[in-house]
Amino acid sequence: MRVLYFAWVRDRVGTGEETVEPPQDVATVADLMAWLAGRGPGHAAAFADPGRVRCALDQDYATADAPLGTAREVAFFPPVTGG
Repeated sequence: MRVLYFAWVRDRVGTGEETVEPPQDVATVADLMAWLAGRGPGHAAAFADPGRVRCALDQDYATADAPLGTAREVAFFPPVTGG
């Protein structure tokens, strides 16, 4: 699975992209965030407050309870406001 990070999420993780193979029990976006948070201090900082992180699965906005299913790409980014 390709994971993309944007803005301050990227800054905290330390990379804009990585390929991961989460375990079978990682079934939702929230599960993935929790699993990623355990990968190191940068990931832990990025996902310390999961409510501040938004997600897209295969370029479609998704909520934390969304199943990962067969998603090939997951993107994490801060909330975006317009103006």
